[in-house]
Amino acid sequence: MHGKRWGEASGHGQVQGKVQAGTPNSLARRKAGAMVTAVQTRSKPTAATACATTSARNAAFGAVSWERMIQAVKNVRDRLCRAVAALESGGVLYAVADGNAVAAWVSRVDEAAVRNTQDVDLLLRRADLPAAIEAMTRAGFVHRHVAGVEMFLVGPRAGARDAVHIVFAAEKVRPEYLVPAPDVTESEATGSFRLLTLDALVRMKLTSFRDKDRTHLRDLIDVGLLEGSWVPQLPKELGARLQRLLDNPEG
Repeated sequence: MHGKRWGEASGHGQVQGKVQAGTPNSLARRKAGAMVTAVQTRSKPTAATACATTSARNAAFGAVSWERMIQAVKNVRDRLCRAVAALESGGVLYAVADGNAVAAWVSRVDEAAVRNTQDVDLLLRRADLPAAIEAMTRAGFVHRHVAGVEMFLVGPRAGARDAVHIVFAAEKVRPEYLVPAPDVTESEATGSFRLLTLDALVRMKLTSFRDKDRTHLRDLIDVGLLEGSWVPQLPKELGARLQRLLDNPEG
């Protein structure tokens, strides 16, 4: 007994090693590691699975074609032309605003810089709404009042994306907006429709100042229609917004 070390004589070293290897903490770690490995193995998509998922996703889409893309642009143009023809036939004053107005102004400088839009927005006086409803109804549009917005659908089964949206002239679009929308008199006749003047359009865009408004303002800046000399001519806060865009166009 005296020639042996204590651990060898009692077997304590072996038992202690086994106990340490089988402690609850170590067992939990091994179990967790096994679960992570299993999850990682299950979560790795195979090439076949990825291809099947992509094929299933693509099957839900329509075919890609120039015809569909061109038709989408044509639909917006036709909707705008139908609407302004109806209003003019009914003697209703209006002005084309928002994306189509920006596109019209940009096209005067560089048609390659024109950005397509799906929206048709018209400026009308509130007092002319009944006459507008009558004229647009005769032309086949369907009047709707949705979430405080007046719109004309292209047909009874059409959705809001296929609508003409109305902005009331000389009124604030939202109570928190700094200035009201322009009046319809702030427009000029073109060969196709009455177009909001550039001054009025810029004020509207700076007032709304949503992401799409900032994009439209950048389009005007890019073709030289809008630059630093405008800043002091605008209401103070609108001028500050324009200056921020000029200083940091991508911000």
